[in-house]
Amino acid sequence: MPEIVELLASPVHRFEGRPADGPAPAPEGELVEEIRIRAGLGIVGDRYFAHPAHRDASITVIARESLPDGAGLAQVRRNILIAGLDVDALVGSVLSLDSGSGPVRLRVRRPANPCAWMDVVIGPGAWRALRRRGGVRCVPLDDGVLRVGPVLAEVLPDA
Repeated sequence: MPEIVELLASPVHRFEGRPADGPAPAPEGELVEEIRIRAGLGIVGDRYFAHPAHRDASITVIARESLPDGAGLAQVRRNILIAGLDVDALVGSVLSLDSGSGPVRLRVRRPANPCAWMDVVIGPGAWRALRRRGGVRCVPLDDGVLRVGPVLAEVLPDA
């Protein structure tokens, strides 16, 4: 069974400027045990919540299997780290996740391509290694809650 390994809801964007300058400090409490999702808006408390430029891709999901050992959401800045599911193959479908509070459907719109920051925050070569494995950008179709732990995942055709 797939598992939600980590959840991130960060109020700030940490990767601004040049990668050589390093990221801004992480705000306390950005890695959380649960997230509240609003249909069409994103994750409550996240930097992209209700942001017009990101409504089409307000939630990002990445597979644990895509990351090198020791890397997590704090480095890649995705919202949901899930193990046991090849999320990169889901573009054009709807991913339904239920961690115990009812299903939350996410329309998987496009790849979340990695950037040069990956070589700084994970290590040299990470940017190339994550190409085509950087996760996906999604639009939430339902209000709901997701929690860290086992998750019932279902892939539905895009309606």
